[in-house]
Amino acid sequence: MSEFSFELLKSDPDSRARRGRMTTRRGIVETPAFMPVGTQGTVKAMLPEDLKAEDAQIILANTYHLFLRPGHERIRRLGGLHRFMNWDGPILTDSGGFQVFSLGKLRKISEEGVRFQSHLDGSHQILTPELSIAVQEALGADIIMVFDECIPYPSPRSYVADSTALSTRWAERSKQARSGPDGAALFGIVQGGMYPDLRRQSAEQLMDIGFDGYALGGLSVGEEAERMYEMMDVALPLLPVDRPRYVMGVGTPENLVEGIARGVDMFDCVMPTRNARNGTLFTSFGKISIKQARYADDDNPIDPECDCYVCRHYSRAYLRHLFQSNEILASMLNTRHNLHYYLNLMIQARTAIERGRFGAFRTDFFQSRNPGGLIA
Repeated sequence: MSEFSFELLKSDPDSRARRGRMTTRRGIVETPAFMPVGTQGTVKAMLPEDLKAEDAQIILANTYHLFLRPGHERIRRLGGLHRFMNWDGPILTDSGGFQVFSLGKLRKISEEGVRFQSHLDGSHQILTPELSIAVQEALGADIIMVFDECIPYPSPRSYVADSTALSTRWAERSKQARSGPDGAALFGIVQGGMYPDLRRQSAEQLMDIGFDGYALGGLSVGEEAERMYEMMDVALPLLPVDRPRYVMGVGTPENLVEGIARGVDMFDCVMPTRNARNGTLFTSFGKISIKQARYADDDNPIDPECDCYVCRHYSRAYLRHLFQSNEILASMLNTRHNLHYYLNLMIQARTAIERGRFGAFRTDFFQSRNPGGLIA
């Protein structure tokens, strides 16, 4: 029996925003929640202790990458992923479907699964629903995702229909592949591309199979934001009220706020960590590029309204110096700030829903943004 549960604590009266609490075998996750991405068993440039200091409740790791290196059986022998990476909180593992999708011509999809060439050494591999589940169980994940195909955008309707049907059959096989009651939750993934009727069909078929939670996959793959929101509007209201709703791989701060307004409980994205390593920092008024010469003599913090460790101790001038000097500390400090921003945004959203003022929070959020996006 799963040790997983979800409780809906409050709903916003003016939107579909939800305040919930997810209980896993390794701790409680307050929702809406953002999951920092630790693809290869590490959130890049962050110590586990620093993640906890920034209120990271749950992190994400990836089946595909850990399957190839160092190998799931090795991690199992070494005590599981939590011990391996010194993280005692909940871990969600992506099934590997998105990474296989990103391989393009290096992969071949069939009913059995996906045959592909490793991006590491070119070796030929196969990933099936059964193997994906076995890998995730070996890692010791607290939330396991079914194996699916992430559909490219744009794709013709015939391809999307066939792919979505295949993902549904893989979802059934993923559930059947579970080895026993280990306390982990299993989430289904709604596909259907950008076709509303296929999204509805996928959601309904997954609910017939029955899962502990439901995700929306195949979003943030190049479509316009409005198309993404349209697919959320179509699929999310169909999903069970008493199960968590997870939109995979999304996204910008604006995407998160709009997703919460539509009833999303969980998000993950590499954007805060990847952008940090590239010198782009998130603030209450938009984004700044710390690489710019205008910050060379700027003694202000990244964001005067931010109370994170980085903003309390370092100036824009110093952070620019670190980045221009290619110092490792640049990635560490930038990443910590960006993750603080994302995780604090979730705290603010949860508080706003609790107080019945999410609508005002959403309005204030967008009014504070720089209309031009990146600040020049």
